[in-house]
Amino acid sequence: MTVPSRPAPRVAGERRFDRFDLRANALFFVLLAIILCVMAFLVRTAADIVESRPLWAGVLVVVALATVPLGRSRWRRFSAARYARRAAEVLEEAAEQASESLGAAEAEERAVRHGEEATAVLAPPLAPDAAYDCDHDYAALDADGFEEAIAQLCSRDACQAVEVVGGACDLGADVLAVTADGRRVVIQCKRYGEGNRVGSQDLQRFGGTCFTVHEADVAALVTTSDFTAPALEYAQQCGIVCVNGEELEAWRDGTGPSPWERVGAEA
Repeated sequence: MTVPSRPAPRVAGERRFDRFDLRANALFFVLLAIILCVMAFLVRTAADIVESRPLWAGVLVVVALATVPLGRSRWRRFSAARYARRAAEVLEEAAEQASESLGAAEAEERAVRHGEEATAVLAPPLAPDAAYDCDHDYAALDADGFEEAIAQLCSRDACQAVEVVGGACDLGADVLAVTADGRRVVIQCKRYGEGNRVGSQDLQRFGGTCFTVHEADVAALVTTSDFTAPALEYAQQCGIVCVNGEELEAWRDGTGPSPWERVGAEA
């Protein structure tokens, strides 16, 4: 008895794969045929237009050719604008960094300049045991020379840390010193002529800073001239020592007390 042979069953995955390939191939050829038909139609239409209306065909060709560089130029302009914005951002960042560096350099320069001015204004402390030439004609000195002469008198009389600090922003203090017993002396110098006396306004300005700002133990105003009566009254109320021209010469010659000795005598 002959047994009929049966075809071997096919795997489900293989059947789906074959069907998929067949369907994909069919779709591909259908799309290709459609594309070819469309292209043929466009070519035929273009040929008819060229034959019937060559002027319109030339215009269309010119427009098409002009559209291509126009699109390129727009793209280039877009790219150029983008690069320009980027360059502007980079330049702005560089400008900010340069401004910060310049500001730091200016601040450093101002600090150095301020240090140089302070060094030029502040006189070096004078040693008390040095030989001092204090025989000055105070009326013949200028304002700076007069302050230096008063500082020399302080150093001659055993003061320590004597400094000349007079200037535009001295706040009333021209000479600073520390006495042998540790008192802080603040002196304002007024080189006036004989007919120009120190008034109460000068004393009031000095009295507003000598104790509160400079923390003076002894505050003195020394002049080559004299003081008005209201100025002397204000000085007595505030505890400021007033040294006129005659008392200054006595201090210089050693026949009269120094300003801080007068405070001790009055106390």
